[in-house]
Amino acid sequence: MNDSALVAAPSRPTCAACGTAFPAAMLSCPHCQRLVHADTLKQLGEQARAQAAAGEQAAELTTWRSMLALLPEGSRQQAQVRSRIEQLTTSGVKPQAAPSTSPAPQHMGGKLAGLGALALLVWKFKAVIAFALTKGKLLLLGLTKMHTLLSMFLSLGLYWSLWGWWFALGFVLNIYVHEMGHVAALRRLGIAASAPMFIPGFGAFVRLKEYPATVAEDAEVGLAGPVWGLGAALACYGVFAATDVPIWAALARTGGWINLFNLLPVWQLDGGRGFRALDRRQRWLAAGVIGAAWFLTGENLLLLLGLVAALAAAFGQPAERPHPRAFYTYSVLIAVLAWLAALKVPAS
Repeated sequence: MNDSALVAAPSRPTCAACGTAFPAAMLSCPHCQRLVHADTLKQLGEQARAQAAAGEQAAELTTWRSMLALLPEGSRQQAQVRSRIEQLTTSGVKPQAAPSTSPAPQHMGGKLAGLGALALLVWKFKAVIAFALTKGKLLLLGLTKMHTLLSMFLSLGLYWSLWGWWFALGFVLNIYVHEMGHVAALRRLGIAASAPMFIPGFGAFVRLKEYPATVAEDAEVGLAGPVWGLGAALACYGVFAATDVPIWAALARTGGWINLFNLLPVWQLDGGRGFRALDRRQRWLAAGVIGAAWFLTGENLLLLLGLVAALAAAFGQPAERPHPRAFYTYSVLIAVLAWLAALKVPAS
């Protein structure tokens, strides 16, 4: 007899209201629409309202966020919870840090999105040291994960065969810093995320246990990758400016181009996530910034960005509540990354 025949089929949950059986993954009864986690949601709702009454807005935001995973997508209750989350995040409230199962250090801020990028260019090594002091521990955290290291080495081997050892190493590290920017933003929002996983020839990605609750949060997470990637590219340019070694200029230019490409306002690219937090006027202004950057630098990638941005401005669904920081961050990224992508690399 096959051993599997001795294993009892798992019992299916039943609705507490009407007794209908349904798959365990469902969040509402398919017959009477009763919420599966109604009792838990009621307790969490009471807890959130008590926290609001006590002025504990960070704790309240964390509680509302925990309810999203228990509510069916598109339900009236989920829309109400998302609306309250957006009210809190728009007013500047940050959720409590996500619990960690390892002694990982906390992210130490990181609001140098706009002017900080330009400051990196001006201060060069001084700013690189400051970046290492504030973000270094988080950057090293990813390198302690075996799946990150193994996938990094596989990617390194591929790029080494194409471009040589030193450029491949710098290229992989630039991608790693970009992805850790996403991780840092997710941790700041209280969302647990994995260390980056590399896919040779395609880049890297991070896995997260829950998605940002609002378009503003999603934009913050999406644009954090290019912000950190910009920091890495400017660090390479700073080394080039001090040493005149061409490979550092090549790394700065490549880092600028890759992060600029990620700002395409389509699909799940970082630029698409940023654009979803912009209203129609901000989208047209962003398209204008792209056009100005192309006029000043001649970087042809900007023609593609400008075309897609104009289409998104004309036909895309604008944000109901525009996010000014997303617009300013996107615009500064376009300006500085375009300059980096247009760098002239001296001959070796």
